[in-house]
Amino acid sequence: MLMRHGVRSPTKAQVSPKGTNDQPWPKWPVGYGELTPHGADAARLLGTWDRANWAARGLLPATGCPTAADIDVAASATPRTRDTAKAWLQGFAPQCQITVSYPDSKKDDIEFHPFDAHSVAIDSAEAVKAQQAMAPAGGMAADVQAHAELYALLNKALGCQPKAACDLSQTSPDLVPEQDGPASVGSAIGDASTISQTFLLEYLQGMPMREVAWGRLTRAQIEELEQFHILKYKYEARAPYVADRAASPLASRMLKAVEGGPKLTLLAGHDTNIADLGGMLDLHWQVPSYPANDPPPGGALGFEVLANASGQQFVRVFYRAQTMDQVRNLQTLDAQNPASYTYLAMPGCAELCPLPQFEKLVSAKLIQPLRTPATN
Repeated sequence: MLMRHGVRSPTKAQVSPKGTNDQPWPKWPVGYGELTPHGADAARLLGTWDRANWAARGLLPATGCPTAADIDVAASATPRTRDTAKAWLQGFAPQCQITVSYPDSKKDDIEFHPFDAHSVAIDSAEAVKAQQAMAPAGGMAADVQAHAELYALLNKALGCQPKAACDLSQTSPDLVPEQDGPASVGSAIGDASTISQTFLLEYLQGMPMREVAWGRLTRAQIEELEQFHILKYKYEARAPYVADRAASPLASRMLKAVEGGPKLTLLAGHDTNIADLGGMLDLHWQVPSYPANDPPPGGALGFEVLANASGQQFVRVFYRAQTMDQVRNLQTLDAQNPASYTYLAMPGCAELCPLPQFEKLVSAKLIQPLRTPATN
């Protein structure tokens, strides 16, 4: 299971470009980009629910500490991911000494940050071509124009007059090439996504509604603005050339886990990792209260291995997440109020995909790595 970290603070003090917001951004209880205590509590609730769910299905006993052979937990080099994994474990296996492995830095993070670690080769020019091919007729500017109503909503929240200098729809959406990796989207889409994600995080954190987007948006409008997050990843993660390279290290590890790993492998990473893997395998999901293909905090993309009476093995893809209000209100997850757990269609295979066919489909997309992890 590949899980996004939980609710975090913004990664910088000035979330949006200077001059685009007429009110100061709210203060947070932790440093930039760190898991909040509220986010840790939500992750613990998920861990408790996951344990009960899988225990009921016979994967693990309902109580007690899993053995080292039962569970493998790893995180990226970013502190918020390992803190999420540790909080999740507190709910999943309280008082158990389960180690979370993680690399020392992004330069060593071969699986979660393959371009920073130079673990996968990518031709930046080819990446840009593939990303540009995701645009509709009229190019990326046409995508900005198609989302005019969302930009109007964003301007309302920021206190910005349409077509003023603060209006992000007037800035460039065009791709910005990167030296080592795929291009990033320009300000019109990238900053709109960052700002919208920040409003979402404020809501999930449980801030009073007068502080969430400065009291200018409803919960439903915050949900609408999440479409910018999806638009960003359409270009940065859904192009096959990019997705195959970005996701290959994690997909390779997950394939090995499916083939013969412990009972449970949990990989704690980022929304980027989930978007890349979704792009690689052409997977689509929708969590209640989020737009389609949005990877919310704490959400996870996973692969179940099942067997029939004759021992034939199958793989089934799932997406598990909390809704916005389950996180905001730290709701207990149980049979009456479950986490969202839905099965996904995987192109090229039935929902119950025979293991050999699953292996063939995933292996065909894997890119040969330049570097591999020394250990798990």
